[in-house]
Amino acid sequence: MDRQSRGTLAETLRRHLADDILDGRLLPGVRLDEQELAARFGVSRTPVREAFKLLAATGLVQVRPNKGVVVTSITPERLAEMFEVMGEIEAACARFAALRMTGEERERLAALHAEAGALARAGNREAYDGMNTRFHSAIYAGAHNDYMQETALAIRQRLRPFRRAQFRVTGRLSLSWLEHDAVVRAILHRDGEAAYHALRLHVTTVGDASADYVGRSAG
Repeated sequence: MDRQSRGTLAETLRRHLADDILDGRLLPGVRLDEQELAARFGVSRTPVREAFKLLAATGLVQVRPNKGVVVTSITPERLAEMFEVMGEIEAACARFAALRMTGEERERLAALHAEAGALARAGNREAYDGMNTRFHSAIYAGAHNDYMQETALAIRQRLRPFRRAQFRVTGRLSLSWLEHDAVVRAILHRDGEAAYHALRLHVTTVGDASADYVGRSAG
């Protein structure tokens, strides 16, 4: 198996395990057994180890001496702090994107938004999740600030499983798209302040929806 195939498989395993953790099927303190998971998914242990690394990067698991890989507990307070930082960073990206995006970048953002709308109406959570990542990444790039883009991507990666969880809340797909619509309109009108506030509100709402879903799953 080549490196790209292993990477794709590891990402698939990461999604499955992250969903199990966020849905409460894998509880805090549970030790993840590499050999057992390899047998469960019918894979070698290599992609399982790589999936563990991806999970550790998001904070969902910890590698502990003599205990192996253990599911961690994210408190609502910690999650709120993480989304608070994400909100400020993304909002700043939106403000700069409104002022700095090229015409081609604005057209691409509008096209991504239109595609996402079709996916939201179809109720395709998996595809919308992928399109959502592309949408936000386009805004980071449109800020034309490499350090800010790197920071936003790093924090987004850490929050990725939680942002993904929001789409299991009933009606969240359509609401997410409507929140994006306000951001897109502001960026296309080159209104930096409106873009800032629209995206900050969006991330705050995402954080609330994610925390609500995780809290209900844990309860």
